[in-house]
Amino acid sequence: MLERTVRVELETGLQARPAAQFVQEANRYAAHLFIEKDKKRINAKSIMGLMSLAVSHGETILLLADGLDEEAALNHLVAYVSRT
Repeated sequence: MLERTVRVELETGLQARPAAQFVQEANRYAAHLFIEKDKKRINAKSIMGLMSLAVSHGETILLLADGLDEEAALNHLVAYVSRT
């Protein structure tokens, strides 16, 4: 299992459209993917779970990946939330 702490640089955070796009990107990978914020862990492939975290611009989250393509998945998702 790989994990990486990342600051969310998306202007609107992971709300609405960026959240839906994040989930679409996460679903491209076979690895099990999770996001943790404030000690709450959710499945990164679940739009409802992601929306429940209410991740705003500038917040720090922990991304976790476990599976065959975990490194590629983690790198891709870190890049997605880090873009400005």
